[in-house]
Amino acid sequence: MDTDILKYQIGIDMIPMTGSVNDKRLIAYSGEGKAVLKEKAKTLTKIPGIGSIIAKEIVNQKVLDRAAEEVDFVVKHGIRAIFYLDEDYPKRLFQCDDGPIVLFIKGNDGVDLNQSKVISVVGTRSITDYGRAICEELIRGLAQRGHNPIVVSGLAYGVDVCAHRAALKEGFQTVAVLGHGLDRLYPATHWSISKEIAETGALVTDFPSKTPFERNNFIKRNRIIAGLADATIVVESALKGGSLITADMAVSYNREVLAIPGNAGQKYSQGCNMLIKTNKAALIETAEDIEFQLGWESPKKAKVPKQTTLFPVLSAEEQAVLDALKENGQEPIDLLCLKTKMPVAKVSSLLLNLEFAGLVVSKPGKVFAIKNLYV
Repeated sequence: MDTDILKYQIGIDMIPMTGSVNDKRLIAYSGEGKAVLKEKAKTLTKIPGIGSIIAKEIVNQKVLDRAAEEVDFVVKHGIRAIFYLDEDYPKRLFQCDDGPIVLFIKGNDGVDLNQSKVISVVGTRSITDYGRAICEELIRGLAQRGHNPIVVSGLAYGVDVCAHRAALKEGFQTVAVLGHGLDRLYPATHWSISKEIAETGALVTDFPSKTPFERNNFIKRNRIIAGLADATIVVESALKGGSLITADMAVSYNREVLAIPGNAGQKYSQGCNMLIKTNKAALIETAEDIEFQLGWESPKKAKVPKQTTLFPVLSAEEQAVLDALKENGQEPIDLLCLKTKMPVAKVSSLLLNLEFAGLVVSKPGKVFAIKNLYV
């Protein structure tokens, strides 16, 4: 870890009134973190979204002293700080325009936020017995069918902590996304489970230490919960609440939203029912439904594919897409775009050609797979 570079990266994130989108513009125009904070005000004001007031804040470099304190905190407590251009930055989150510039991660170094299966589970803080039972059953069902996804949630009361506990029970890695820095915890009563989570999974935040508890920060962190995962599962929710905000964010990121239906008259079923009714979410009741919606195959049911010997002549771009699919047998289209470094429209066209050629099959959840010939 180069602490001097990290100081400037964190410093950009601390510039007042910019936000992640403008921070990324600053870096795109200036080249790297140190250059941003050494740029002249006149040059900065030519960057879209950067006015004279923000330019003055950047030139004053008041953020660097605070950024240096944060670097010391990160080093002292063994926290990983990942910049959004680093190789190990979560690829799913990189695709989100408002994804954080810097992620702070405390936990097991073996946690791979880029693994093939990541789901988010969210819902009301006032979880019912029905919600608790079905949340536990969904995660248990995934384990029984041979899956091992990372389970992401927000460590709040209710559905969040239920999902974390169920994941830990089944031996899954689980990630808690916090709405504050890693020097404190809210709610404090979850301190014990936060330690369990960090042993095998991770605590994640984009807020530096000394960040106070503020409602808007918890809403802001929801974009990370939605952005880290292939799908957001809403277990229970009223018609208003943070879980519906997370679901809307997932939709805006072109990710799947799955919801558990409930009784029409139940307050904490109304949000899920509304998501299903308005086609924002697919209805699920079991782990098998999650498999179907995300195009997962149960490892315990997987068949051994028979190698095909005759292939039509492919273009270099078609071969590149096919090679990317062969790595895991199937991939969502957004990861194919990342692997091939081609835009969505181009990859979609190439996948259609491969489907016509009988080499690729489309699955629910915008997932594409090699078309296997089974014995």
